[in-house]
Amino acid sequence: MAINKAMRTVLKALSYGDINVQSSRAFANIKAIDPLKRFYRTIDTKIYNGAYEVPTRIYLPGEELPAPNGMEGNTLPVLLFLHGGGWVTESVDTYDRVCAGLAKDTGHAVVSVGYRLAPEFPFPAGLEDCYAVAKAIYTNRFLLNTDPSRITLIGDSAGGNLAAALSLIARDRGEFMPQQQVLIYPAVNNDYSEASPFPSVMENGSDFLLTRQKLCQYLDYYQSSEEDRQNPYFAPILEPDLSGQPRTLILTAEFDPLRDEGEAYGRKLLEAGNEVEIHRIKDALHGFFALGIKYYHVQESYTIINQFLKENE
Repeated sequence: MAINKAMRTVLKALSYGDINVQSSRAFANIKAIDPLKRFYRTIDTKIYNGAYEVPTRIYLPGEELPAPNGMEGNTLPVLLFLHGGGWVTESVDTYDRVCAGLAKDTGHAVVSVGYRLAPEFPFPAGLEDCYAVAKAIYTNRFLLNTDPSRITLIGDSAGGNLAAALSLIARDRGEFMPQQQVLIYPAVNNDYSEASPFPSVMENGSDFLLTRQKLCQYLDYYQSSEEDRQNPYFAPILEPDLSGQPRTLILTAEFDPLRDEGEAYGRKLLEAGNEVEIHRIKDALHGFFALGIKYYHVQESYTIINQFLKENE
């Protein structure tokens, strides 16, 4: 069902205002209060990025629990999940329900990464945390016994940015290489001003919760310096050579300011010789993936994701 006039009025009212880091985090943390949490099958562990211990949480798709020697002998495929939140808010805890749902509905073990947040830890701190966890998983120095060909990178919004950037770094450093990635309404550009080349930034950038104004603020918080804006690891769509990237699924939302850049990134990947699928979820807003499996847009997304994952089995 299309967004009606009354709903548009409500969305416009909710879209007003700037980002206050502390209040935004406090609001996001409400989602960590989840009465269903005790039913999730999870294991908390840590991976070192230098001296920093990156928190990670493993979600199991069924009733199985780890053996005394951890998950040795595990045959489950893995989703390595990087959460959204504009690089500023959200956490492993606030994405509990999303990751538990992913594990259950895809039959994969999900590994959620608690990377450090801006503005306290600006680019590239969080990205390097994600890289450290990915390297441990792909090179089998992790609690799970993993097959690199059965690991899929997945992230939404800022997490989609981190997943895309991580794939670029992995190719460039040559220590491991993801075989496939799922980018959910990824933020891959460096400019949300009126100068943006993508029409959706202006069309959807004021009345649909995630505004152009907020996107500009998120980038300001994330960057260490203005020079970061030209770094493809900061804005993957700037990478001139997108060859050698993973098989990629990109999901975008119709009423999302990030819609056009996500789809343009997919086309650039395709033009560089990569295998790419792009799906636009009709009538959806940015952030819909975190709403839960009972929502139609989420169900549609799971259907597409599961088909993409099965094609690699």
